[in-house]
Amino acid sequence: MSTTTDLPVQDISSEVLIEKYAKGGEQTPDELRERVARALAAAEKPAERAKWAAAFLDAQQRGFVPAGRIMSAAGTELSATLINCFVQPVGDSIATPEDGVPGIYTALTEAAETMRRGGGVGYDFSRIRPAGAWVGSTRSHASGPISYMRVFDRSCETVESAGSRRGAQMGVLRCDHPDIEAFIHAKDEGDLRNFNISIGVTDAFMEAVQADGVVELAHKAQPSAEQIAAGAYQRGDGQWVYRKVRARELWDQVMRSTYDHAEPGVLFLDRINADNNLHYCETIAATNPCAEQPLPPYGCCCLGSIDLTRFVRDPFSPRPQFDEAGFAEVVAVATRMLDNVLDVTPWPLPAQAQEAGNKRRVGLGFTGLGDALVMLNLRYDMQAARDMASRISEVMRDAAYAASSDLAAERGSFPLFNADLYLSGGSFASRLPQGLKDKIRAQGLRNSHLLSIAPTGTISLAFADNASNGIEPAFSWTYTRKKRLPQTEGGGFKEYAVEDHAWRLYRHLFGADAPLSDAFVTALELSAADHAAMVAAVAPYVDTSISKTVNVPADYPYEDFQDLYIQAWQSKLKGLATYRPNSVLGSVLSVTPEVKQPEPLRAEVDGTNQRLRVERLPNAVVASLRWPSRPDMPGGNPAWSYLIQHPHGDFALFIGELPLEGPDAGLFGRNLPFEVWVNGAEQPRGLSALAKTLSMDLRTNDAAWLRLKLDALATVAEERAFEMPMPPSGEKRLFPGVVAATAAVIRWRCEQLGALADGGATPVVDAMFSRYEPRTGTSGTLAWAVDVDNPATNEQFTLTLKEVVLPTPDGGTVTRPCAMGFSGNYPKALDGLARLLSLDMRVMDPGWIAMKLRKLLNVGEPLGHFMAPVPSLNGERRQQVWPSTVAYVARLVIHRYAMLGILDEAGQPLADMGLLQAPAPKLAASAGALQVQAGKPCPECGNATMIHKDGCDFCTACGYVGQCG
Repeated sequence: MSTTTDLPVQDISSEVLIEKYAKGGEQTPDELRERVARALAAAEKPAERAKWAAAFLDAQQRGFVPAGRIMSAAGTELSATLINCFVQPVGDSIATPEDGVPGIYTALTEAAETMRRGGGVGYDFSRIRPAGAWVGSTRSHASGPISYMRVFDRSCETVESAGSRRGAQMGVLRCDHPDIEAFIHAKDEGDLRNFNISIGVTDAFMEAVQADGVVELAHKAQPSAEQIAAGAYQRGDGQWVYRKVRARELWDQVMRSTYDHAEPGVLFLDRINADNNLHYCETIAATNPCAEQPLPPYGCCCLGSIDLTRFVRDPFSPRPQFDEAGFAEVVAVATRMLDNVLDVTPWPLPAQAQEAGNKRRVGLGFTGLGDALVMLNLRYDMQAARDMASRISEVMRDAAYAASSDLAAERGSFPLFNADLYLSGGSFASRLPQGLKDKIRAQGLRNSHLLSIAPTGTISLAFADNASNGIEPAFSWTYTRKKRLPQTEGGGFKEYAVEDHAWRLYRHLFGADAPLSDAFVTALELSAADHAAMVAAVAPYVDTSISKTVNVPADYPYEDFQDLYIQAWQSKLKGLATYRPNSVLGSVLSVTPEVKQPEPLRAEVDGTNQRLRVERLPNAVVASLRWPSRPDMPGGNPAWSYLIQHPHGDFALFIGELPLEGPDAGLFGRNLPFEVWVNGAEQPRGLSALAKTLSMDLRTNDAAWLRLKLDALATVAEERAFEMPMPPSGEKRLFPGVVAATAAVIRWRCEQLGALADGGATPVVDAMFSRYEPRTGTSGTLAWAVDVDNPATNEQFTLTLKEVVLPTPDGGTVTRPCAMGFSGNYPKALDGLARLLSLDMRVMDPGWIAMKLRKLLNVGEPLGHFMAPVPSLNGERRQQVWPSTVAYVARLVIHRYAMLGILDEAGQPLADMGLLQAPAPKLAASAGALQVQAGKPCPECGNATMIHKDGCDFCTACGYVGQCG
């Protein structure tokens, strides 16, 4: 029984084929395949080109799908590369090469040219000296790798790649780089949108994580005098140790960020280099953007995938079979095709052509594994399925290496081939079957590397009937793809039914009402460990790497997630990436994808009066403060204290705690943190107000909300960064300012008490109309601003409120503040307060921000009181004494809310929106159906519903698929 059995072509497949890959008048897959076959056969001897063109067409018809760049550009007049991705070396100087590595801006130019010609680019930024390090040539201080990554990010955003798409990028930083913590959190607030990021992790670091040891963050660049005075020192090997950290504490930041923000991924560098067939002549520090190809400087990935569903005989029957012989035949021809790609492709840079010529790397893999297993009646998370995947991978390995050896006998080995070195040293090649090793010694080898499991994205839609992507299980069995139509066709959306190949074939064979077999399981029904186990089953047979995104649902427990990367390292994997749906910068989730505008947060243009506008709101589900005010405790309460040591003096931080009783307390009882305050003459001005508002956040029944608040404070920067001892052992950490340092101590204590544990209700977070600050377009937006002058403290600054238009239940609109900020001369701790209150402003119930502002009206400061006008709606002119700058700022914000008709001048809501309303129960998702999930804004439908799935961008609202294969 054929696997296609007269299945008609899906409309979405034809649409993607024509839109993304077809050239000229091509309309069918075979017309396109013929073009590619002829183009690659041009590398053959003239007398044999027709024969090989026919063989190359046959291989494609039997299931081989060259990568997207090959399918779209081979045989055309485009000067676009046929290679998907590259690694670009980046040095430490601005422009001067060092040890053969180009300077930063030379690397930027080379990367821009590579992306312009159609290639994605990966980088290792670890050579760039840390922020604050000494730059002797200019007598200045370095800005660090993150700042330069922003330059690369904007360049990628600007340069349009061949084929009208933006280039993809991967940024890597070593785990022992002094700026590693800033790198871990670089994307927390939506920065570096054109990057995937991964940490290059060493075995020594992972061993320190397991042993709870200390690691040195070091670099060859000399620290500044200030950094040396703070404890930096030079090791015997010449490296400068900037500071030491507990490995486990750093690792916890990695896992927490990955859980909350889906990045960074991890690359196990020692494993990558130990397994490298060319361990004797290269060192690898980075990968291509989807991480299936660890590559040396200027290395490339020449990719192709074979659709495994095409080799399943008698699918779903009691005795289905996988055609190993037919599969091996296609592997051999596909290997030759990819080798030919290296000879016919245009190269963006001469260094890339030289690197490819010396080693002739290719990356043949498979796609459709998840569907093939279903068709073989094997459930993805069972051992029998992993055994089958291992066997398929073994057949692919043996056939590819045998074919490459035969090519070497015909065409010669790759120039850097040395049989003795290649087949020894513990590399992948040293573990090949003895028969293959003997053949390679006798005939040589054409390609240094041959295998890679890549994401397939749109090529699966266009050429494989939407078979599951790469090594992944199916993400959903069916969904509706809503594609935006151009204005010339009337605008709006056109809908396509998109069906998974295995699901579609099953329905075709057994009827629409037939119950699905037990083998039908989707990605989100599997545990993270089951995802990783499949990679571990296949990895021993793949000489480069595997693109694998472990997709888990939003409510996946952190306890089950936190050891995932450690398990991957213990399983000897080369890396791993995860995705858990999350809200991102500027996101407002519109579950109905038929939006009229491309962005759910936008600037509405009305002459010069432009307002940010939110099209839809979530339901109001703000549930419960434990106590609206400080609880009454006549007998007192315990408090935990810590000495905050900052450059301008020391002060005491106190965290008030309340002993829990009942079943929540546990066997030995535990304390609940419920307030924060600071004490000491050297505390920064404004910090006590920040502590006061954070105390109210501690009293919520929402750990996610508290994490969001502490995250917002973690990057508040002041005039100069400083190092401060951290509990429990006093090891120093670098902080951008005293607000960030104080927040880190609060976070540590809350984690100790279990107050940040996942898995509970998220009533406050659920009630936000936007988790992150709504962003404007280039036309900007109106904002409300007012000047503040406190002569007692010599402060003069401007308070600014950004505002947004929200819909109301009656069909009207209301204008609301959504963010606040300061400019001028003001206490820098107020930046932290502004971040906290900005989040409060985006809780839909205005009673929430009203409660926070009223609490600040009585904040006093010694010698900080002053006389200032009382804001008034009726024009009344009078002045009064204000106890502090913060109190006056709170009064001004209340006044603006009163001007907008939301609060009265006393700070009380004019309409009750349900502060104590209980959250509604979540509806269970139907099995196998595509569920809308929060993510990045989609370029197609505008909803903030684009997640990272199977190595590709994928919109869960409209079905848009990013090009990644």
